[in-house]
Amino acid sequence: MHSSCSPLLLGHPTLPEGFQSWGAAIESLGAAQALAGSRGPFALAVPLSGERVCLAVDRFAGETLCWRVDGGRLRWAARADELGGALIDAQALFDYLFFHMIPSPRTIFGGVHRLPAGHVGMWDGKQMTLSLCANLSFGHAGSAEFEPLKREFRELLLQAVTAELGHGTPACFLSGGTDSSTLAGYIKQIAGEAHTYSIGFDAAGYDEMAFARIAAKHFGTRHHEYYVTPDDVVRGAAKVAGAYDQPFGNSSALPAYYCALRAREDGVTKLLAGDGGDELFGGNVRYAAQKVYDIWDRLPALVRNGLIEPMLGLPGAQHIPVLRKGRNYVRDAKLGLPDRMQHYNLLLRLGIDNVLVPAFAASVRPQSVFEQQRQVWAMASADNDLDRMLAYDWRYTLAESDLPKVRGTTQLAGVEVGFPMIDAALTDFSMRLPQSYKLKGYKLRWFFKEALRDFLPEAIITKQKKGFGLPFGLWANTHAPLKALASDSLRGFATRGVVRPDFVKALLDDYLPTHPGYYGEMVWILMTLEQWLRRHRPDWRFEAGPADGASPAYREMSASS
Repeated sequence: MHSSCSPLLLGHPTLPEGFQSWGAAIESLGAAQALAGSRGPFALAVPLSGERVCLAVDRFAGETLCWRVDGGRLRWAARADELGGALIDAQALFDYLFFHMIPSPRTIFGGVHRLPAGHVGMWDGKQMTLSLCANLSFGHAGSAEFEPLKREFRELLLQAVTAELGHGTPACFLSGGTDSSTLAGYIKQIAGEAHTYSIGFDAAGYDEMAFARIAAKHFGTRHHEYYVTPDDVVRGAAKVAGAYDQPFGNSSALPAYYCALRAREDGVTKLLAGDGGDELFGGNVRYAAQKVYDIWDRLPALVRNGLIEPMLGLPGAQHIPVLRKGRNYVRDAKLGLPDRMQHYNLLLRLGIDNVLVPAFAASVRPQSVFEQQRQVWAMASADNDLDRMLAYDWRYTLAESDLPKVRGTTQLAGVEVGFPMIDAALTDFSMRLPQSYKLKGYKLRWFFKEALRDFLPEAIITKQKKGFGLPFGLWANTHAPLKALASDSLRGFATRGVVRPDFVKALLDDYLPTHPGYYGEMVWILMTLEQWLRRHRPDWRFEAGPADGASPAYREMSASS
């Protein structure tokens, strides 16, 4: 029995030379080898001989592919909601509350699965087998001399930006950070002109327009600015939330939408985005923070176990600030990676039992989020934790969060998007760089910044990037219509049997006014979830019982396979 879906091809994967069809290439070479030469984002679903079907997506899931088994037939689509059944997967809801998105292969819909980044799925007529096909092997073969690597890097950047530029107005997002500023400069160099689009916020500590202006002036771009207001959030929150095929809680999606909308109104048909540079070249603050824990591992066991831990365990140590910090450091150091990266998770900090209705909490497995992360962590072949963290972020930060954020909001605005920073050749280059070139001591993105020091303004190289972070919590406290929208959404969600009504009341009445920047994130993800449900499943309420597709007809092969 063949699939009930037609072949699907998204993006522009490069068909191997000598083959007339993807089916023939995959049958002859195998999926991994057939796709090895593809440069950009892609997703494909190809029926093979017999009942077999091959599904595949690129290393960063720049294009998405979902599937479900329906009456023994395999069906697939780019969006989960095109395949979604009536039932909502409780574990997926928990994952959303934990991650603020739903990591693949699970989706919000019971029985509907999403192909993980860099994976191939082979359907044999009864079962889907997932295996990693993307290159996640980090190695530092060849010369580590700076000047030759700098020349190669600059040439690869030039090629990547050239390949992504469309035929219309040359344009990009510009946050004022290293990546978007680099794109602006290269677009101007290649096309002779560049239009840059930036978002600002009239809120202390959130607005970075000054840096965007520095980059625009330095490169001579035609600069366009828009300041998002609380009224924009009220008007756009439900629209942006409902546009995604499943709940998506990245709050910077809304300003990204308004930025893309301004570009579309100017006639721009494609924007380039700088996402990926931090995750390829070591630019996130947590990479340096995790390096601090290496000190503990290098201490002799006698010092750790015989001196430091007994001292920190003395009665009353928790009341002495320096010893309390020491106890927290040792606790986190012993936790290890990747679990340590979730120690400050908002749901865990609030307390699962304090947030969730007992019946809902009993229906999910909180430990599964850590199990999945450990599996992803093990997929990378690397001799150091920094490269493993980069590969981990390729999945959780890029493929599952940042790229869907930009892709979804630009589609909603009617604009195409390109991501030059995750070009295949540039990505492979980053994997060859020594660890010390990405994180030199505690200096983030050392190689990237040094290689572009004569290109970027000094103020851009030395700044700390924030992107388009939305001051939602601050505004939700002070802007009456936005506060009303948040309150209505959360109180509505509290009737669906997932979160405790008393927690929602405390969140709105006590937590948010006290620390709006911190607790505003939880208000946002609950508000967004409720708005998504009102659009896609308005009558849904949690009922204890087995979810549709709780035992999926697929298996994941080990990373080594």
